[in-house]
Amino acid sequence: MREYSYFIPLPLQAATMAEEVKLFGKWISPFSRRIEVALKLKGVEYEYIEEDLVNKSPALLNYNPVHKKIPVLVHNGKPIAESLVIMEYIDETWKHNPILPIDPFEKAMARFWAKFIDDKFWAIWPAVKKALTSGGEKEREEGIEEAQLHLNTLETQLKEKKFFGGERLGFVEISASLIIWIVVSQEVMGVEILTQEKFPALHKLTQKFVEDDVFKQCVPPWEPLVAYFKAQLGALAASK
Repeated sequence: MREYSYFIPLPLQAATMAEEVKLFGKWISPFSRRIEVALKLKGVEYEYIEEDLVNKSPALLNYNPVHKKIPVLVHNGKPIAESLVIMEYIDETWKHNPILPIDPFEKAMARFWAKFIDDKFWAIWPAVKKALTSGGEKEREEGIEEAQLHLNTLETQLKEKKFFGGERLGFVEISASLIIWIVVSQEVMGVEILTQEKFPALHKLTQKFVEDDVFKQCVPPWEPLVAYFKAQLGALAASK
């Protein structure tokens, strides 16, 4: 067993015959994929429903009338929206294989860093898109520099730790799997943003994601992911 694979996914186990778990998601979305990771770590059986975000289903609009977006977890008819909220719900509902620390201080820190990662992702992603789609060298360099500035904050926190939250995979690490989408996008366009030389700790974490059995089940296959990014980034570049 790899030292970082602390959790052993339990056999799929809907607790009772009456228990029903559905996940509305999108295959390309890192936010719905992180819910799949949490459910699989817990060994919870669920029905996955792929959404067309251009033509959203009546069920999705009914379950998430406020934001009208994925992911949405429906447990026994009760909908929960927002990925970090859903992950906490999963951890509190199915107690085995906890993904949040038990200690109140460590739990608060895990919540803080997971929210920080989400906030940084939305700050990094526009910079990444700028770096990938800018025609001019100056604009591309500015995008790379801005993205790396945000990544550096995460790198600093990860140094000397096997995982953000401590020695094991958990809540923060599932949240941090967003960085895989940055790795894919930079490979597609041949731009160096998250490199092993500049960000050795983050690069090492991405390798652990790729090698981990549960993450491998939940991350989209590489080729379709690359094809999707090529099409999306090509469309962005063409629209300029």
